[in-house]
Amino acid sequence: MLRRRRSVRAFRPEPVPEELLAEVLGDAAQAPSWSNTRPYMLAIATGERAERVRAAYAAEFDRSAAAQRGDKAAMAKLALTGGMPDGDYKVWAPYPADLRMRSVRLGKALYTHIGIPRGDKAARDAYNRRNGEAFGAPVIGFVLVHSGLMPFAAMDAGLMLQTLFLSATAHGLATCPIGMLAAWRRPIDAEFEVPEDYKLITGFALGYADEEASINVFRADHDPIGLVPPREH
Repeated sequence: MLRRRRSVRAFRPEPVPEELLAEVLGDAAQAPSWSNTRPYMLAIATGERAERVRAAYAAEFDRSAAAQRGDKAAMAKLALTGGMPDGDYKVWAPYPADLRMRSVRLGKALYTHIGIPRGDKAARDAYNRRNGEAFGAPVIGFVLVHSGLMPFAAMDAGLMLQTLFLSATAHGLATCPIGMLAAWRRPIDAEFEVPEDYKLITGFALGYADEEASINVFRADHDPIGLVPPREH
């Protein structure tokens, strides 16, 4: 089951039954956490709420697409009109040099798979916009962590989220973590009453995979876990 789970980027529209979603969330609650504090919360959007959230994120992406590509004039205009990303953490911060190569390798492989040339900015924007739309998934989730227990809250949230993903796989559902959803707070603040101490760290899509979508054939390579070399004595 662990090796069957993958990030799915195209979903069928049919809703996930409430009792099935509740079972998956119940399984996720079994994940371990720092001194059993459970320093995280989930905001779950389904039905009409999910459609409003989807539209709001797509609008945020459209408004900031040129700025994301480094267009200084577009960035200045976005700042002047109050449209800059208002997320709690910088989603588009530069990667450390030793990690960036992995991200670049993934991007090249994915864009090659879906047939987007390197210089086709419009096609890349159209694909990246799908992140904001949660790839059409009927369930859009948001992970919020307690700011008073960072960085351990982030670690615990990761344990919980992977448990949720594995449970979803076991129940015939598909998932995809979507970091871009953390770039903006406005869409979820309009739909949920988030406690002040909780900060948005990531989002995810959940639903039934569209097995006919070619993008769902894509598989990312996973490097072996790096092992710290022991000192010689």
